[in-house]
Amino acid sequence: MNITTIVYILGWILRIESAFLLLPALVSACYREPASMAFLGVSALCLLTGWLLGRRKPQKLAFYAKEAYAVTALGWIVMSLFGCMPFMLTGEIPHFVDAFFEMVSGFTTTGASVVANVELLSHGTNLWRCFSHWIGGMGVLVFLLAVMPMVSGSNLNLMRAESPGPSVGKLVPRMRYTARILYCMYFALTMAEIVCLLVAGMSVFDAVCTAFGTAGTGGFGVRADSIAGYSPAIQWIVTVFMVLFGVNFNVYFLLYARHFREALRSEEVRVYLGVILAATVLITMNCFDGDLTPEHNVRNAAFQVSSIITTTGYATVDFDLWPTLSKLILVLLMFIGACAGSTGGGLKVSRFVIAAKMLIRHLRGYIHPREVRAIRFEGHDVGEDTLRSMFVYLFAAMMIFCVSVLLVSLENQDLVSTVTAVAATFNNIGPGLGTAGPTSNFAGFTVLSKLVMIFDMLAGRLEVFPMLVLLYPLSWRRTVRAERKRMARHGR
Repeated sequence: MNITTIVYILGWILRIESAFLLLPALVSACYREPASMAFLGVSALCLLTGWLLGRRKPQKLAFYAKEAYAVTALGWIVMSLFGCMPFMLTGEIPHFVDAFFEMVSGFTTTGASVVANVELLSHGTNLWRCFSHWIGGMGVLVFLLAVMPMVSGSNLNLMRAESPGPSVGKLVPRMRYTARILYCMYFALTMAEIVCLLVAGMSVFDAVCTAFGTAGTGGFGVRADSIAGYSPAIQWIVTVFMVLFGVNFNVYFLLYARHFREALRSEEVRVYLGVILAATVLITMNCFDGDLTPEHNVRNAAFQVSSIITTTGYATVDFDLWPTLSKLILVLLMFIGACAGSTGGGLKVSRFVIAAKMLIRHLRGYIHPREVRAIRFEGHDVGEDTLRSMFVYLFAAMMIFCVSVLLVSLENQDLVSTVTAVAATFNNIGPGLGTAGPTSNFAGFTVLSKLVMIFDMLAGRLEVFPMLVLLYPLSWRRTVRAERKRMARHGR
């Protein structure tokens, strides 16, 4: 492990977080709330700590995959540790585990909350919760790549460690410019939603917070009833933008570059939209309420399907009261998730498409044993290394999910609440069913369960491997030995 480079990157992450904390401090000051001093104090602490960690720049800012995974996992943990401090200083979330849970949920774009009534929180705190979704949606390390040059190869390792999906490629030859393009598209879509929400009659503060939550597919809201209390027009706008932010951002780059045919041929996006349409039709038929208009029935179904498959977590109805078929469809959508390269969570549509093609190839092998047939996805052959890493990921995700369910089950919650709470946090969705449903929160879980779900949120957002590398003893054992040898050579 290149410890010097890891510490230097963590210093820059804290400096960036220090700048981000100024926004909720400014909002609190505008509303004359005492919380502004808490945000300013933590911002200063982040800046000082970041300067101390990053004051010694490595001679060569380069590292490999293991350093990228380690700095990604550590970076998100450190961001959450400092980010939760304003909650405790203001007394709005006084307990450390609860505050840390809330902040990890924000940065990982999960949206699972321990706050009973968000309307009692200060404007600065609510904005920071929602803004954390926007920061975590595209990733702070992607932002770091856009502003800080590194040695060729290190950029790609860092982006692959943080970006969701089975693979990350370059939109342009230099990865630094790729990061800038991604953030420009992300910012443009966010601004477009803010404008649409303002036109539909939403207040400026609510529009900004809702857009932050939608863009990061997070789900923190500023009202206790989430999006249910807003007009139908606003609900439709949020539905459309949830779907848009669940699309692979490579498709938007192709549209920007006027490669329309290639963008429209995206296999993953077609499957993604097809699943949304099919699930919406099934739930509309299963939950049809004669006392509501057909538009209202379709809107409720489309909103919840879009919210769950993109792992946003907003709600307009208590879907825990829906029939079993509809709830089962939503649980399946929790695992499917959005497209790779989007801000959404879950296992990703691309993995399910590739796994289905592998199943078909395997079945064809029984009929035509000598046939050699490559698996193609998005117009390209899928290499055996990609297939192997994909199934290793799926196995690791399954094992983490099973162990987490066993640990959370120790507090004797009902089976539905236990399983869906883990599924909702691991897939970065937010609400589950039962005691973790859309009208409840996670405050009632024990400290152990919250710690397990904190790990699940981080593992789910970072695609499992960064957290596993961080916990793998061999990753650090060699580092300690190398450091001892270096000190022996210098006679220390």
